[in-house]
Amino acid sequence: MSAALKAVRRFRFGELAPVLKALKADTPASNARPKIQNPFLPHKNPETGRWAPPKYSLRRQADLVKNARSTGLLHLLPPGPKLSPKELQSASASPAATDAIKNAKVWTAEVEWDGEYKEKEVKGADVGNRLYAGRKRMFKGHKWERQLEKRTWKRKLLMKDMEQRIQRFKSSYRRKTPSPVSPARAVSYSKLPF
Repeated sequence: MSAALKAVRRFRFGELAPVLKALKADTPASNARPKIQNPFLPHKNPETGRWAPPKYSLRRQADLVKNARSTGLLHLLPPGPKLSPKELQSASASPAATDAIKNAKVWTAEVEWDGEYKEKEVKGADVGNRLYAGRKRMFKGHKWERQLEKRTWKRKLLMKDMEQRIQRFKSSYRRKTPSPVSPARAVSYSKLPF
């Protein structure tokens, strides 16, 4: 038995413990789907009115979903933040998983999970742009990213007439530099202050 299958099995046994006792007693109502509190969702205590956090953290939920997906037992998990009801409806038992759990009717029994998971509507999720959906401007970014467009425009402008600029520079530069073989020119002014 793989580690992923063991993890899903451990989860199901842990959550179905009260139901398993009822199944062992062979009560006539054992055919009905038992209703169990969804451990992936927070729930309100009816006596105190206070909210209790989910039994499984988001990290543990993600691990369970990953293990169940790899073994094909996704249909055995309750809906939650890491597993939407849409995914659960599309998930069905794979043939390999069915062979592995064929004799394990106890922990694969149908369960009705108490508590409803409401998916949040995220702007731009349908288009694939959740980050900037509903924003007037982009995020600040690095300075080089902000200046990149202006710099590339200026570079293109300067490169247009680069040949002429090079010729102009070379001709003026040659006139300014004295030839090393020619005699020194007489300067009408003295560079010294006295």
